[in-house]
Amino acid sequence: MLTAEQEAVLRSIKKLLDFWQISPDELGIEESTTIVRKAEPPPPPAGPKYQHPRTGETWNGEGSQPPWIREALTKEGYTVDELRLSTPAPEQVS
Repeated sequence: MLTAEQEAVLRSIKKLLDFWQISPDELGIEESTTIVRKAEPPPPPAGPKYQHPRTGETWNGEGSQPPWIREALTKEGYTVDELRLSTPAPEQVS
């Protein structure tokens, strides 16, 4: 299914082809050939990469650090390695 913008572009192209009397053969494509570009699927959501050992709060490592991780690193004495999960679990992203 085409978007309204794509349909408008196709109409413009068809008008130009008609005006200049250009056939699909001259373009090097067959009339029945349809070029369809599928949108890239979005990447799967990243699971949490870090988790607080006591509170269970998680962070996926994207964007700015949440307050709990800053506090765990600066005030509670945890290291990044202690907060890093070995295998992210996709159901607990926060």
